[in-house]
Amino acid sequence: MGRLDDKVVIVTGAGEGLGRTMAELFSREGAKLVLAGRRRELLDETRALVEAGGGVALVVPTDITDEAAVVDLVGTTVGELGAVDVLCNNASQPGTDLYLWEQTLDNWNGCIAAVVTGPMLCTREVLRQSMLERRSGSIVNFSSTASIDGFARKSHYTVAKSGLRLLTKTTAHEVGPFGIRCNCIVPGAIETGLLHRYWNRVADERGVSVDIVREESTAAAALRKVASPDEVAQAALFLASDESSAITGQSIIVDAGQHMYG
Repeated sequence: MGRLDDKVVIVTGAGEGLGRTMAELFSREGAKLVLAGRRRELLDETRALVEAGGGVALVVPTDITDEAAVVDLVGTTVGELGAVDVLCNNASQPGTDLYLWEQTLDNWNGCIAAVVTGPMLCTREVLRQSMLERRSGSIVNFSSTASIDGFARKSHYTVAKSGLRLLTKTTAHEVGPFGIRCNCIVPGAIETGLLHRYWNRVADERGVSVDIVREESTAAAALRKVASPDEVAQAALFLASDESSAITGQSIIVDAGQHMYG
């Protein structure tokens, strides 16, 4: 028996990376997936992987910064599958790395729109169209450890991801009386192709081997590594499932032990 048997799960940013990994994992646990993102071709690839494993996946191309598109995403989900049990606000936008004195309003606002406003709209709509009436549901947001200490040239991104953690707490306070939970995964670096390309770029800029950059990047982590997409997805699965039924309003760090609180 799967941990998400017959639950309807919306995953934003489902076309690649962590979103795709979660879709495949959640499907194996019995979920019916709704795959949202801007690029249909990538969503179709994710759907093919889910269906190859015997799962169910509905593709709904969505720009989460577009209010009408988000209303349609949730409306289509409820119309086709009957409800929304879980929302994973995974879609994000890193923006362009700029020092504050270089920062542009377009870069700043674009990141805020994707990282904070989009998840707010998605959360609002799953509450309005399904969860409040049914008095159940789990919402999982995805922040970043960059929001904890700040990060040079990423003021737009760190502020946005910090705002998402506060949105998580506020949501949890508001929806708790309705039996709905909201939590946040806070990953550090995730071992993906994107991270490898970044390491290679830094290594080229500094004229050193990529192994040196990797070692420097993992030196502060207790486990001396970065988390894999599956390791982050497993944490999200726990928060999405009924196994975490008494946990809400929490930001759970998944970064191989680089940040430790408590």
